[in-house]
Amino acid sequence: MKALIAIVLIVVALLGIRELYRYWEEMKVKHDVVEPGQGAGAQPAVDPSALTGLPPALEASFETAKKQGAASLKIWLKQYRSYVRDPKLAAIELDYVVLAGAKNFTESREIFAAVKARTPTNSPVYPRIRQLEKTYQ
Repeated sequence: MKALIAIVLIVVALLGIRELYRYWEEMKVKHDVVEPGQGAGAQPAVDPSALTGLPPALEASFETAKKQGAASLKIWLKQYRSYVRDPKLAAIELDYVVLAGAKNFTESREIFAAVKARTPTNSPVYPRIRQLEKTYQ
């Protein structure tokens, strides 16, 4: 009788382990479907070059200013801000916030707050704002 009870307990334990393993695999598959860094309702990240709002005539000067660093990008923004529209303007300002953050954190926080205040939650740059929010608030 003891042997029969032992066999039943072992079988029940093995079935429980098998169900636990199936559950684990199911959760792993569900987790892999959602991209890392994305919540269940989050929007996918958008390629900054695909955003609208930057006139084609200014693209070359923008790329040059971005490659030259934060100081050059700041000058470019002062000079051409009135010609650039959101969402591209917000993306450019977020690039500047990241580049200048190490040298002038206070200014970066102010610019970030301005971008966040004017950017709606359905904007293509909003996921990036959410990503930088913990650092610059």
